[in-house]
This record gives sequence, C-alpha cells and structure tokens, in this order.
Amino acid sequence: MDFTIAIPTYNGEHRLPEVLEQLRSQVNPAELQWEILIVDNNSSDRTPEVIQAFQSHFPVSIRYLKASRQGAGYARQVAIQAAQSSLIGFLDDDNLPDENWLNQAYEFAQTYPKAGAYGSHIRGEFEINPPQNLQRILPFLAITERGEKPSRYASIKGVLPPAAGLVVRKQAWLDHVPEEGILMKLKFQRSDGNHCGEDLEALSYIQRSSWEIWHNPSMKVAHKIPSWRLESSYLLPLFKSIGLSRHVTRMLGVKSWQRPLFLIAYLGNDLRKSFLHYLKYRSKLQTDLAAACEMQLFLGSLISPFYLWQKGFLLNKF
Repeated sequence: MDFTIAIPTYNGEHRLPEVLEQLRSQVNPAELQWEILIVDNNSSDRTPEVIQAFQSHFPVSIRYLKASRQGAGYARQVAIQAAQSSLIGFLDDDNLPDENWLNQAYEFAQTYPKAGAYGSHIRGEFEINPPQNLQRILPFLAITERGEKPSRYASIKGVLPPAAGLVVRKQAWLDHVPEEGILMKLKFQRSDGNHCGEDLEALSYIQRSSWEIWHNPSMKVAHKIPSWRLESSYLLPLFKSIGLSRHVTRMLGVKSWQRPLFLIAYLGNDLRKSFLHYLKYRSKLQTDLAAACEMQLFLGSLISPFYLWQKGFLLNKF
C-alpha cells in the first residue's frame, strides 16, 4: 500500500459524500495503491450507512473504523495504528481535495525524505462571505496559504500546519508522538470552549526530533466553512480554547531546565499583549468580533500555565 487517506468524522452523513466523490476523481498517473480509512468518532446519525453505500462501488478500499473515545486526537491515533501504508494523509469531513492532491502528496514525500509531516494549501470555501473585519483571524479556521513554493516550518516561530490536509510518515508519528498526549488527557470544561491544540501538540513532538515539518502548496484543499462558524458563539470559545492550550505547545520544544525562564518570558509578553489590546479596542470589544476573539486568545494564553496546573499538569511533567 503506497498511501492511506484517513478521514475522522462525527455525524458526517451530509458532508462525507462530497469528500468521497472528490476522492473518487483523484488523478493517479503512477497507479498508486491507496486506501481510505474513515474513523467514526461516535456518530449518532446515519454516517455508517452512508459509508457502507460507498464501500460497495468505490474504486479503492474504504475501511470503516470506530474510535471508542471521543475526540479528534483519538480518531487520528486509531487511523495511525490501522493504516497499511507508510504515508497517511488526513482530511476532515469538510475538506475537498483537488484532483491532484493524492499524487502531489505522494510525490512530495519522495522529493523531501526528511519531511516527517507536511501540510496542504487550504483555501476557505465559505457559505457566506466573511465580514472584512474577520479576515485577519481566518487562518485560525484551518486556512493555510503560504505562497506557491514549498517552505519549511521553523521551530523558532512556533507555527505549524493544521491537521486538515496534513500528511505524516507513520514511522515518524509512532516513534515520537505519545498515544495519549497532554491535550488529549486534558478534559476541557464546557465553559472552556472547544478542545483544541491536539494536532499542534503531535506535530511539536515530531518537529523536536530529527524530522522536518513542511508546507506543500501543490496539495490544494478547499475547506467548507458554514455560516455558523463565523458567529461569536463558535469563535469566542474556539479562541479561548486555543489560548488555554498554548502552554503545552510552547513548552514542548523547550528543555526542562529552561522552562521556568520561558514561563516568565511568556507571561510577561502575554500580559503586555492583553493590556495593549484592551487599550486599543476597549470601546469595540462588544461590537468587533475579531478584536474580541483576539482578546480571548491573549487572555487564554496568559492563564494557560495556571489552567494546566489546576488540571494537574505541572511545568516539568511534559
């Protein structure tokens, strides 16, 4: 098997058909042997029946698996363990890959043998046009446009690709990513927002090894974004959750003895950002959604180490 495409899904009966039809039309000049794994994250709709209907007449094998525990991180671990190939490409159930996505994903691995993981060029396909003032926060919705040339993610910048459209080498993941990361163990309360950062934590483990993380602009994906994902009820908890996860993703690349120093530096910087942002937007935080989201991000980042300490994760335990 040359390539595995893994699709975690939750109640995806209406989204999965379009993704699978896109995969049916993949261009495959090298006649790669590939498979599809769909990992059901405990759906309560007709997702299993939809998958079964495709299995009977699809040109490649579609395997259906269930993740016994809720969460995208657990679904990805199930896919990693079950994949029959050394290359695994992750697509969300709202990701529509270009017809050359599979071919470009495979070729990149051959050209860049040190790449342990690499992300796609992801554009947003919005149900409604996002307001102009939200443009600066759209990258947080797994939209990744980093130019037309391959580029390496530098560890010093702390930026990594999202799991949507991500390709990983199975061995790099198995050798360096724990089966249950800190953010998978961490149980966010409903008031804490969405559970975020698991994909960045996994990639941080790979990046601090001898493997490299890259962006491949030839792998093009459209990310379908419904209108409700541009509303405050979704965005504000999302940004708060991203902030709360940041202490983990920041410290994974830092040596244990350096962490107290980095903690002080990050606290000072987060406090400065929060204060300056409040001064700049204090009269607009109720009406400017982008500014309100950024405020949630800065405040979540500021309290992130204390939040983890409250949950039982000490500074030197990861």
